[in-house]
Amino acid sequence: MAYRVCVLRAPGTNCDAETAWCLQKTGLEAEVVHVNRFIDGRADFMGYDGLVIPGGFSFGDHVRAGALLGKMLKERFYEPLSRFSEEGRPILGICNGFQILVECGLLPGGGMSAALTTNLSSRFEARWVKLRVERENLFTRGMAGSVSLPVAHGEGRFLMREEEIKALEKRGQVVFRYAFDDGRPAGGAYPANPNGSLHDIAGISNEAGTVLGLMPHPERAFHRLTHPTWTRERMEEGDAFGEGYMIFRNMADYIRKR
Repeated sequence: MAYRVCVLRAPGTNCDAETAWCLQKTGLEAEVVHVNRFIDGRADFMGYDGLVIPGGFSFGDHVRAGALLGKMLKERFYEPLSRFSEEGRPILGICNGFQILVECGLLPGGGMSAALTTNLSSRFEARWVKLRVERENLFTRGMAGSVSLPVAHGEGRFLMREEEIKALEKRGQVVFRYAFDDGRPAGGAYPANPNGSLHDIAGISNEAGTVLGLMPHPERAFHRLTHPTWTRERMEEGDAFGEGYMIFRNMADYIRKR
């Protein structure tokens, strides 16, 4: 049986092909679908077993990062997408996809109580970072401890009222934090925390753990040879996958077992 995952794209999306490739390597059938196909009725979200919103700059990040596509999904497709997640079908948002999931309300902050805004450095940050895995859900199964993934964004600073962040933490919805190499939370220190996110938050989920948004790019760490230290590490046979691979493999395993 073929399990289908939609990789949603819009003008300005630029990580759709490699994200689809990663999904295909886990045995899923990945289809890159332009948002216009949903708008004009040629595609239906409920026809897919999973959804990934990849990185890039949807609609040029006009207004703010992810705002236009996020509001489009909220106004036109909030009901089917809510039903999609309530049925346990997984949704993954990477970088711009994370911003979009917050904007459209599928992740906390859709009522403008949260924002992913301009990095404190006022620069586009493209670097490898260490992430502390705070919560196991369908995407992070077997990823205890810390992982290394690359970031590439100009607006990745997660902001939210303190009381709401504490509620997220209490409900186990903070999934990733920026960390030092030894796994300790970065404590806001740059460049371990590349953007100034409050509480070092790099990724959050819905309460059920079926919707995940994260700023780093797991598709760019699918193989170990993309990591800058790979030439200094001994690779055993069958040990070619990077730490981003686990997120896609876990998503695929979950879809097949549903």
